[in-house]
Amino acid sequence: MSLYKINEVFESLQGEGSYTGLPSIFVRLQGCPVGCPWCDTKHTWEVDPDSIATSTKVMAETSESNSWFEQTAQQLIELFEGYGYVAKHVVITGGEPCMYDLTELTSYLIGLGYSVQIETSGTYEIQCHKDTWVTVSPKVNMPGGRPVLKSAMLRANEIKHPIAMQKHIDELDQVLSLLEDGSSPQIYLQPISQQKRATELAIKTCIARNWRLSLQTHKFIGIE
Repeated sequence: MSLYKINEVFESLQGEGSYTGLPSIFVRLQGCPVGCPWCDTKHTWEVDPDSIATSTKVMAETSESNSWFEQTAQQLIELFEGYGYVAKHVVITGGEPCMYDLTELTSYLIGLGYSVQIETSGTYEIQCHKDTWVTVSPKVNMPGGRPVLKSAMLRANEIKHPIAMQKHIDELDQVLSLLEDGSSPQIYLQPISQQKRATELAIKTCIARNWRLSLQTHKFIGIE
């Protein structure tokens, strides 16, 4: 079985998008070259060989770290069971999880009865089981220089776009032009850091375009 580079595993509630409120197991993979300036998981960017550790050591950490461990899909299920996780929805996030071929991992989880969601920037080809729910947060004109791919936009079940000002909506319009007739992903606007101006703009735009509002509810209620 393939080995996956894992920065963090935890159980919580999904706080964003269409699965908001659903108990979920989050699997955060290590590595991301996109370079979003506002990223709140910059500790996942580099895959430093010197930072590899055991799953026991990484799981015991109480603060953000660039440490990571490797496990197969089967070992990951054993980890879920060992920590007593009961959620049946798995969110594969990062970092940028689509740096990796996730077909084997998503197929294994779905075969065991889990629902699976991937959160991606849309800058890599998405390789996963056909029943995987794909959330694309298109990262436009980021320092890493990777373009948003048409194939990623067409695979998206939902498109979730953080905004702070009008230019972010204009950037979203730019990548939405990659969609073809018949493509109808759910579209969410997410105010960055719940800023008042951003929230007002998101509400106004959602009403005007019949889009949806996504709030980071996990931050409102103080969970991870």
